[in-house]
Amino acid sequence: MAKILIIDDDPDIVLALRLCLEDAGYEIIEAGSGNEGLEKVKSENPDLIVLDVMMGTATEGFQVALTLRSSDPESEYAPYHQIPILMLTAIHTTTPLRFGPDDEYLPVDDFIDKPLDPGLLIQKVKELLTARA
Repeated sequence: MAKILIIDDDPDIVLALRLCLEDAGYEIIEAGSGNEGLEKVKSENPDLIVLDVMMGTATEGFQVALTLRSSDPESEYAPYHQIPILMLTAIHTTTPLRFGPDDEYLPVDDFIDKPLDPGLLIQKVKELLTARA
């Protein structure tokens, strides 16, 4: 059973993600902030991360992704560099901003927009876990 870390400060979103992912057979770990999420990455070594963009700040999720994907071999997160990151965002539906995965500026593997589509969530999770294997 794959272990998925959800990093999101909205308890309703976390609950929706948890129910959907547990129903699909995944083990869930939760973190309510970017800093807590980074600590859980080290203590839990998840198979995949679902990461919200906007938490304490409008770009907290981006900062977490950049920290995890740092190219510095001395980074304390270097052992976790290859964990797939699925970024959760409402930015595409609430603003005209558009962005996508980018190795240098936004090093995530895929995006899913809020409001959540449970079928799409499970599809993307399966795809990312399969690609990692």
